[in-house]
Amino acid sequence: MFSSQTIEQTMERLPNGVRRLAAQIRTKVDLNSIWRVLTDYERLSEFIPNLAVSKLISRDGQKIQLYQVGNQKLIGLNFSAEVFLELIEDRKGGALEFHLLKGDFRRFEGAWRLKETDRKQETSLVYELTVQGCVGMPIALIEKRLKQDLSLNLLAVEQAASNLERLHLTGE
Repeated sequence: MFSSQTIEQTMERLPNGVRRLAAQIRTKVDLNSIWRVLTDYERLSEFIPNLAVSKLISRDGQKIQLYQVGNQKLIGLNFSAEVFLELIEDRKGGALEFHLLKGDFRRFEGAWRLKETDRKQETSLVYELTVQGCVGMPIALIEKRLKQDLSLNLLAVEQAASNLERLHLTGE
């Protein structure tokens, strides 16, 4: 049951091939269910499209290190990128911020942000990403794909959290 809500999305073109993207969805799925999905690091690749690997490297309180590999088909070619990320979990503030430690980008940072909206039983889920490709990575070519992926990622998280709620309600 994907959301019938519109996904709001923005993209800024910054100097040196940097792109800042943001996408937001409002959903009836519970904030706690969404948080559990986002922080289930070892299973992210099971439901995030184009994420082939997600491996928890270490956890020190709210500081997490992850290794991830993304795969995509772009203009008929397979494109793969790996990143080592540091994440900071701020459960009270509803934020999961991440930044690149090393990998196939010069810059890769952003956040997942969750909050209850003014409307009863509605959660706002925002995914923000600032990305700069490495030399030879044509960011302009993958720009359209990045925008698509942000929307797909939001919908995938919403679907996984909805499934989690349904399992919880049925006691499975």
